[in-house]
Amino acid sequence: LSVHLTLLHHGMIIAGLPYTFEGQSRIDEMTGCSPYGASTIAGNDGSRLPGETELAGARFQGRYVAQIAAKLAA
Repeated sequence: LSVHLTLLHHGMIIAGLPYTFEGQSRIDEMTGCSPYGASTIAGNDGSRLPGETELAGARFQGRYVAQIAAKLAA
């Protein structure tokens, strides 16, 4: 696992959504997700639900964070 992390002076680690998640580079649909992390576009009234690409981004980032946590715990 190649991890690019930023350690802040508080000891926190920022683990955004890496570019290896190709869904954030799609141009054929409107989606959330960026290198800062998984997200969704909800609309002003919150009526839009997360799309499949956005849900896939959240699952990808969850696995990514779990892998980092496992390496730090080892």
